[in-house]
Amino acid sequence: MNILTTPQCIWDVGAHLGEGALWHAAASAVYFVDIKGRRIHRCAADGSARRSWNAPGQPGFVVPAADGSMVCALEDGLYRFDPAAGAFAPLRRIEEDLPGNRFNDGHVDAGGNLWFGSMDDGQAAPTGALYRLGRDGVLARADDGYIITNGPAISPDGKTLYHTDTPLRRVYAFDLREDGSLAAKRVFLQLPEGSRPDGMAVDCEGHLWIALFGAGRIERYTAAGRLVGSVRFPCTNITKLAFGGPDLRTAYVTTAWKGLSPAQRLEQPLAGGLFAFRVDTPGLPHTVLALP
Repeated sequence: MNILTTPQCIWDVGAHLGEGALWHAAASAVYFVDIKGRRIHRCAADGSARRSWNAPGQPGFVVPAADGSMVCALEDGLYRFDPAAGAFAPLRRIEEDLPGNRFNDGHVDAGGNLWFGSMDDGQAAPTGALYRLGRDGVLARADDGYIITNGPAISPDGKTLYHTDTPLRRVYAFDLREDGSLAAKRVFLQLPEGSRPDGMAVDCEGHLWIALFGAGRIERYTAAGRLVGSVRFPCTNITKLAFGGPDLRTAYVTTAWKGLSPAQRLEQPLAGGLFAFRVDTPGLPHTVLALP
């Protein structure tokens, strides 16, 4: 197993629950959210040109749309987000019958379809689900029964979707059909105690990179589930990574201080920061969300 390059904190933003790292190629910027801090953040590739916005709820993720706007998820559904005005406008109400749920991680596939998950905000009940919002505007419930959904990620050939239930320490793989439906759900990885899989990303060779909340590292696995690399961090709660930069060979990583004791926070002063490190294998280009 090889040890990859050392991450550097490029923005000590102190996010309570940093999540949703995203490289916005058209803007040459990194976007990410602080779910519990109710903030959306943006910076340049090197961590400069910082900008933050207050959100009217808990933002689970933010993604760029084909019309130039941004789309984010708050507790009750999807919203358009206008960075210039700092304004939020309702786009799609979802799970209005589950007020204890919120949304937690999203990914736009190569066809412009949005995959995202919901979860119990109390992190106890299996009320979460995996959704697909198609470019035709059709919302489909693709799977359910999750406590904490995380990390929708898709293989380079578009035929496999990976998804996680964090407290079960389990990463699932699905066959992704041409019509957008899922089949053949199976356990891709069952991780040991203390390693809770969070956000994920796939590189151009089809390796799956998994952020491990509570374990202080990111692990890289082959498509066959073999561990081939590890990146360690100076804080324990690693939540999400995204490949970015002009060559897609910089990994941007969100972290969190959520759940840390006062003593642990003193020991981990960079917890909640945005980190970056270089990789040999580039990631996949990010696609914008196609809205009808």
